[in-house]
Amino acid sequence: MHLTEATWTDVRDVDSDVAILPVGSTEQHGPHAPLGTDALSAAEIAARAEEQADEELVVAPVVSVGIAEEHRHFDGTLWVSEDTFRAYVRETIESLAHHGFERIAVVNGHGGNAAAVREVCSRVTRDGTAYAVPYTWFDTVDADLLENLGHGGPIETSVVQAIDASLVHEDRFEEAAAGAGERFGEWVSGVNIAYDFAEFAESGNVKDPSDASAAHGEAVLADAVAKLLQLLDAIADR
Repeated sequence: MHLTEATWTDVRDVDSDVAILPVGSTEQHGPHAPLGTDALSAAEIAARAEEQADEELVVAPVVSVGIAEEHRHFDGTLWVSEDTFRAYVRETIESLAHHGFERIAVVNGHGGNAAAVREVCSRVTRDGTAYAVPYTWFDTVDADLLENLGHGGPIETSVVQAIDASLVHEDRFEEAAAGAGERFGEWVSGVNIAYDFAEFAESGNVKDPSDASAAHGEAVLADAVAKLLQLLDAIADR
């Protein structure tokens, strides 16, 4: 059940205490992929998990603006502070718990959110609000499916193609490849001395997206959903 599509009485009658909260970002992913890539992936994985789960559960609306100031030089990117993001996610979890959803998986599609999501989940769990766990999908998917992950690279681009191919501009792959960064940051003595993406990725993306395909995106999504369902089974038994 998706909260945005349900009535309050539908939610009242749900026989479950498990919920999914997808979180992402609205940030540039190169000239070829949409700003909503991270929010789209989180929401899609959450939706597919809800469809495939053996037990009923609810899916909250996606938190689509996250911790993304490092992309600020690229038009359209939105961001909030870490404090604001943590507070928003925590209070959304508190709302879910108030209505009886006390076992919550926060499905995250943006690397910049990961530390804050884990911190929030640990805090609400330790204070007894809910049992919440972080699930950043690209940290769990099998490594052989994530070769050359990058940012707006072939993996994320493939995932968007699998979700909605019309959002990907394949005619801009050459432009994306020409301005791509090769790695996340500028590293010296094991330290990333670059704070913003514009310092190391002219086009905003890391890695050339040209090898992207909807078929590969489907394989990534299927694995991410399978791993999420395993996690949901585990927290349901806690």
